[in-house]
Amino acid sequence: MAIRVLIVDDSVFMRGMLKSAMEGVTDIEVVGTAMNGADGLKKIESLRPDVVTLDFEMPGMTGLEVLEHVMKLRPIIPVVMVSTKTQKGARITLEALQLGAVDYVAKPLGEKSATLQSFREDVLNAVRAAAASNRSRIGKKQEETVVEARGFKGAPPNVIVAIGISAGGPATLHKFVPAIPQSFPPIVVTQHMPADFTGPFAARLNEVSKVTVKEAEVGDELLPGTLHLAPGGRHMKVEKHIGKLRIALDDGPKVSGFRPSVDVLFNSLANVAGNRVVAIVMTGMGNDGSEGIRLLKQKGAVTLAQDQASSIVYGMPKAAYETGAVDRQVALRDVPAALHESIDQLAAVAK
Repeated sequence: MAIRVLIVDDSVFMRGMLKSAMEGVTDIEVVGTAMNGADGLKKIESLRPDVVTLDFEMPGMTGLEVLEHVMKLRPIIPVVMVSTKTQKGARITLEALQLGAVDYVAKPLGEKSATLQSFREDVLNAVRAAAASNRSRIGKKQEETVVEARGFKGAPPNVIVAIGISAGGPATLHKFVPAIPQSFPPIVVTQHMPADFTGPFAARLNEVSKVTVKEAEVGDELLPGTLHLAPGGRHMKVEKHIGKLRIALDDGPKVSGFRPSVDVLFNSLANVAGNRVVAIVMTGMGNDGSEGIRLLKQKGAVTLAQDQASSIVYGMPKAAYETGAVDRQVALRDVPAALHESIDQLAAVAK
């Protein structure tokens, strides 16, 4: 059965762009369009779509105001935000994701065929991820309790924590990263995100976290108490340089459907630090990370995956778990404690 989509956007041009992006596929059907927020809320009630795409800047009610109404009245309907590729667009998008939006797409800059094709892929991926989301998780806010990694005695030498995450990731990271102590080993995170969004997201996460969160840069040394977030649109790798582990970035083709790719990060870690890695695949659509976690497990890493009940989208963690290379599945509330236990496990083996 096709995914029924309602488009809410005040721009005739963008409504046409979004509708065009979803044409020609058998699993998605645009069942209606709305020209403003009030019209959108009425059509959500009358059409009961499976997914809503929602613009931010509209006359009358803004996209955020519409989203707040949806979260109160119809929180089981997944919403995909349509954003501009600007600093303001990034900031509002991150706010929407914390309010309960499942995913987002950035409006295309220009009308080149490659740009439009990339936009179409982003729209289809976001709509499918939203439709596949765990509706009981939509709108779950910060009141959800995450167990802190208590009693952590400091980072053992050379241990690295690696996280792969996608749809549902910003809200998920905001829930558990603040529960990680400052003395944790270095953390590297590949979150599928556009180039203009990762810098503001890292800054926003840094404000609420004990560890230092930064957008990764070429040559960054992996040090305890620091979280390196892969910059949007670039693959992040870890390489050994003069005896130290450092960040490398490249603009190579997409891997497992994404750039940055979790598989690229995990594969690089398997090459330089396999038996000193704790890796976890978290909420997201697709199978990025499943090949990398298999390779890491072969090299002696401790491997985890987020469980189905706590994942907003149980695609990536499911694919990783089905490889047979995941040691155990973990609920979101237990992720910091599970990472702590896994780090102690690696440290004990190293003694």
